[in-house]
Amino acid sequence: QFWVTVTPVVSVCYPGAVMYYFWTFYRQPFGATLCLTGLLVGKWITIVFAWYWWANFPMNFVMPATMVPSALILDCVLLLTRSWMLTAIFGVWAFAMIFYPENYFLFGYSKQPMVVDGQLLSLGDYMGFTYVRTGTPEYIRIIEVGSLRTFGGHTVWDFRLLL
Repeated sequence: QFWVTVTPVVSVCYPGAVMYYFWTFYRQPFGATLCLTGLLVGKWITIVFAWYWWANFPMNFVMPATMVPSALILDCVLLLTRSWMLTAIFGVWAFAMIFYPENYFLFGYSKQPMVVDGQLLSLGDYMGFTYVRTGTPEYIRIIEVGSLRTFGGHTVWDFRLLL
């Protein structure tokens, strides 16, 4: 649930290091774009081989978020200002603020409303209920409900989650 705020903050470290190298030694302002494009290619390789082919997850469950437009903005701010300080203040702010709008077109389909058996759900909720993953909290709650596991010495099902 915190991917919108945590991902840009954590992911700006690698492009910053590559930007420093390319700008200091070559005066080329494409370090962030090069870094995040390479990370995105590596992420796609991991998704296709590890998640799609090996674990048989649907592609729309494991599709990576893109940060290439954020990297382009970061590189453009460095190119236009030629200042590390202004890039750190304005470029990184723009890097983080553009993350949700650039990924909305990739993941916006999952917010479509739909009615299933008289229940209003989003498409993302319906996909999650249809393809239950064993590590999700919903699955764990279905198997055993909190402290009720010790009640009577056996696992108690919570049928409210199944309705």
